[in-house]
Amino acid sequence: MQFLSDNTAPAAPQVLAALCAANHGSARAYGDDDWSRRLEAAFSQYFEHPVRAFPVSTGTAANALALATLTPPYGAILASQDAHVVHDECGACELQSGGARLTRVPAEQGRLSAAALAQVLDDQVLSVHCVQPAAVTITQATECGTVYRPSDIAAIAGVAHARGLKLHMDGARFANALAHLNATPAALTWQAGVDVLSFGATKNGALSAEAVVFFDGRLARDFELRRKRAAHLLSKMRYVSAQLLACLEGDFFLPNAARANRLAQQIAGAAGARLLFPVEANALFLKLLPGEAEALRAQGFEFHPWGAPRQGAARFVVSWDQSQSDVDALCRALAAWN
Repeated sequence: MQFLSDNTAPAAPQVLAALCAANHGSARAYGDDDWSRRLEAAFSQYFEHPVRAFPVSTGTAANALALATLTPPYGAILASQDAHVVHDECGACELQSGGARLTRVPAEQGRLSAAALAQVLDDQVLSVHCVQPAAVTITQATECGTVYRPSDIAAIAGVAHARGLKLHMDGARFANALAHLNATPAALTWQAGVDVLSFGATKNGALSAEAVVFFDGRLARDFELRRKRAAHLLSKMRYVSAQLLACLEGDFFLPNAARANRLAQQIAGAAGARLLFPVEANALFLKLLPGEAEALRAQGFEFHPWGAPRQGAARFVVSWDQSQSDVDALCRALAAWN
């Protein structure tokens, strides 16, 4: 019974159908195919705003290349202390930017606040001797399973833009945030001040398909060259674009995320006081007493420890295709300890 990650889930049937539909005859390479040429229009309709959109195959590539486009080698990228780009991308942002520094900002429940961001920026002494703040990145949903409201994003964007910084959103679980807030894609992005989005599809039913979406096309000036140099200009781009089109134009992407969120809420009800953070997407973080993690594993549950071992915390992630029986079994196991 796997609750390790939504990366363990299979591809959605609709995505596989889109791949099969694209798998006929020849098509021009490197994004000059019919599917890829339709993609920007589909993203523009989805976000109710003209965009530039670039498919890539991994979330790490999306984040690193997007932030490298916004940040010079002598720049600083401000991120939550818990951010995925800080802890789990092996220096990819620094590599792709040619040396930009990731600066951590204190966060609560995974969320970076406008006030904390302003404090860090105000405390920095800017001179030729220092890295120059260039971009802010936030994760939606956060690494702690919480989400940013549009007002939260707008406040952060206000601080960033007032100082000439651009705002990037890591949207690896963007669909889960949409489902939780019942918001529009526009409301959670450009209408709140987001300049660039890493649009995540893989965790919600796609097969190695992500995209970088620029809400101001002028910011995409050298992204295409960076993508090629980083080996993410795929020759058979139609297969990635077809998946993204299925997610944008189909009727499964948001329901998949909503189902995962709903099952996570069911587990949260059984976990009770063990919850470390509010459950607002498809991930739960629980405080386990000594021996309880081993007891859960002995019953067949798979999950990841979270944080320092002494904290006794564990992360459970519900996938879009998680079986109801797995969730019910975990609920019974947790409820038995309450």
